[in-house]
Parts: sequence; structure tokens; C-alpha cells
Amino acid sequence: MKKLYLSILIAFIGFATPISASAQYYNIVNQAANMLQTAALGGMRYKGYVDASYVGGVGNLQADFIGVSTVQGMQYANWLFMGAGLGVDLVYSKTESGYNQWNYNRKVTTTGVMIPIFTDFRFNFGGGTSPSLFIDVKAGGSFLIGQNYLAIENGYINGSEYFMLKPSIGLRVPVSANGKKAMNIGLTYQLLTCNYWWYNNSNSGTLNSLGATVSYEW
Repeated sequence: MKKLYLSILIAFIGFATPISASAQYYNIVNQAANMLQTAALGGMRYKGYVDASYVGGVGNLQADFIGVSTVQGMQYANWLFMGAGLGVDLVYSKTESGYNQWNYNRKVTTTGVMIPIFTDFRFNFGGGTSPSLFIDVKAGGSFLIGQNYLAIENGYINGSEYFMLKPSIGLRVPVSANGKKAMNIGLTYQLLTCNYWWYNNSNSGTLNSLGATVSYEW
């Protein structure tokens, strides 16, 4: 009798599992279709952000960034925003003493301005008029402005373009009755590639930074 019950149970699980998997696939496809239909019918809406951030350098090559940026894009669903952004970063580098002695023929400074240009993807977990969690990912390029080189540790970086990745995770707090306007505060990590030069040698490196971002959305 026990073997009979076990056989029936195994058969039931084998039958139910494909149904459960099929239901999950159906829900995923149905949600994607609804999102595309909403966008096609004009359900998506414009949304903008203004961000202010500070990230401090960590690791072998260190620089601190104070930046502001704006992002403009479309809210495709309650949980998904995609847009494009432009910013300005003031960079404070950290150097070893005497860095300029071997580089006297170049204009090297310990402060600079960089212009990041990026795409932005934001995912909301919850939403509406209640506080909720979000994940924001900015990816693009950043450009050192001007003819001067930026001293870092015992070398420098030049004015080439660099790849930037800047993810954040934090809390979204609505400030309007309908929940469309909100303040956001999050923990931010920034990765910036660089061509690093020292004593007439060069290699590719990264500037890693940690900090926080505060933003307002409308």
C-alpha cells in the first residue's frame, strides 16, 4: 500500500511540475506583452531626475568625485525606467609628494572636471505612494575636460574618454499625493577606467569609489 501511495505522489508531482513551469512562463510572457502594449498605446510617461552624489576613492588609485547630473527618459512600467543623462563631476585626486618633479614639462593638477554621458536603468521594488527600494544603474563614458593632466598617486591620467559604471541601491520616498514625485537616497559605487601613466610608462587601470547619491524625481 505504501508503494502505491508513493507511486501516486510521484505521478502527481511529475504532472504538476510542467503545469507550474508553464504557468510561470505564461506569466512572464503576459507581463512582457502587457508592458509592450502599454508603451504602444501611450501608457508610458516622461520622467526626469536630478542627482547629486559624492564618492570617495578606494584602492590603489584614488580620486574623490563630487557630481551633479540630470536624467531624462520614460517610465515604461511601475518597476522600469530607462533614460539618458549628462553630468558634471569635480575630481579631487590623491598624490604622492614630488609627483611633479619628473613631469615638470606637463601641466599637471590635483583637481579636474569630468563630463559623464550615460544611459540609465532604474528598477523599483514596490512604488505607488509608499516608500520602496530601488536599483539604479548608470553606464556610459566620462571625459576629462581641458588640456591639463590629473595627478593620481605617483602618476597621472590624461584627457582621454573613459568607461563609467555607476550602480546605486537605496530608498525611494514619495513626496506627492500621487507618488510620481519622490526623493531618493542610495549607496553608490563608481568604476572608472583610465590610462595611467608613471615615469614614462603606462597601463590600463581603474578608479574605484564608494559613496552616496541623493536625487529628486518628477
